[in-house]
Formats: sequence, structure tokens, C-alpha cells
Amino acid sequence: MRITTWNVNSVKQRLGHLLGFLDEAKPDIVCLQELKCVDDAFPRTEIEEAGYVVATHGQKAFNGVALLARRPLPLQDIRRGLPGDPEDVQARYIEAGIPTPGGVLRVASIYLPNGNPVGTPKYDYKLAFLRRLHAHARALRESEEFVVLAGDYNVIPERADAADPDAWIHDALFLPQSRAAFRALLNEGYTDGLRACDERPGVYSFWDYQAGCWPRNQGIRIDHLLLSPQAADRLVSASVQKHLRGLDKPSDHVPVTVDLDLD
Repeated sequence: MRITTWNVNSVKQRLGHLLGFLDEAKPDIVCLQELKCVDDAFPRTEIEEAGYVVATHGQKAFNGVALLARRPLPLQDIRRGLPGDPEDVQARYIEAGIPTPGGVLRVASIYLPNGNPVGTPKYDYKLAFLRRLHAHARALRESEEFVVLAGDYNVIPERADAADPDAWIHDALFLPQSRAAFRALLNEGYTDGLRACDERPGVYSFWDYQAGCWPRNQGIRIDHLLLSPQAADRLVSASVQKHLRGLDKPSDHVPVTVDLDLD
């Protein structure tokens, strides 16, 4: 089972890149973030014609998450929105169950808040979202299903996850509170899928459009797939599809993928 997370930074602008990736990599499940469109504007027809079923949780011009499943896989028991705050209307979380020969796989696509500028309600919202995610992740882990919490976490976990970590010291992505909240998910029993397979420094998933970050490889790793113990036991490999950052008019993120043996 190949599961990919990708912040496409506007699904309509990157549709050609997305369709090319689906044809090239043939992922079974794709978790998309930052759709920047409402559900009715999502390019459902094109993606369905590429062989995928679609579930979306969209928002006009901002945020937005989606799950794609390659047929004949279904998306069942779909949840839109992270539990814990009924007043939160931002489209940042979608979750579904997928039956597999080994049992139910529960996958979430998550777009965590950036949190900048620090010292404002935006950072408070980020930390509150992370606390809610921790509580829900615990409940999912206790279900003893295969769980993959995938997405743009907007957290740089360690210094090795940034080309220039000192440049991020005062940024919401790298503050101690943000990193501690991410570690709390790992301490809950989740495994960082990519790091379980590749501990090398210099492995990034995001390069800013500014200041020549891409040609100078000034990247950071903020896109993660966290695996429950049951899913981590079935982890085969993990990879970053870095070459997609070199396309014409790319997203500033690239896909990150794990392969699980769920037969």
C-alpha cells in the first residue's frame, strides 16, 4: 500500500503536476493539503478519470484537504474536521477508513496551522490544534487499527531537518513548544515514517519560493507521515519525490511517500 502526502499549494494550479504524479508513482492513497478551493471547485472529474475516488474538505481561497484512493479501494467512514473544537471552521483535517487484506487502514490528511507571527492568536491556534491532534491520535492508536496521520505539519522536528536551522529559531515552525508537541505524538507511540527509513541529514520536503532556496537546497522537512505501532510494523520503505520541485511553476512542497505491506 503506497501512501503519499503532498501540499499542492492550489490544486487547480498544480492539476497537471498532480495528474502526472498519479500516473508516474501510482500511489494507492494520496493525502492533499492546501487545496485553496471549495468542494464544488475541486477538479474531481479529472482525478476520477485518472482512476481515483475523492473525498474533500475545502475552503474558498485558503486551506483545504483531500483524500484520494486508487480504485477499487473505497473511502469509508469519512470524518471532516478535527474533533475537539466545534467552532473551528478551518478546513484542515479529513480522515477515512480503507479496508485492506490485513485490516482497516485509517488515513488522515492534515494541514496544520503555520502559527506565524509568534505571540499572536495564530500561534495560540497552532498549539491548540496540536493538542487536539494529540488527543485524537491517542484515540485512534487505542483502536489498534493501522493509522497513518499524514500531512503538512508545519513543524521542523529536529535541527537536521533544516538546511540552516539557526535561521528558524524564532519561527513558529521550530519553536520549542511546536517541536515538543510533535515529539508528544511520537511519545504517544507513533513513528515518523520517513525517519524510520532514512536518517540522513539534508532530506527536505519544502523549499521557499524566495531567496533562491530551491537551487541552493535551502530546504526544511515539514511534511510527515506518522504511523501507529500497527502500521509501523508493516513499513517497507519511505521516500521523498524531490524532483517535482524542479517542475515549471511547482508547489513549494514535494510529495513524501511510505509503502506498507498490508496483505
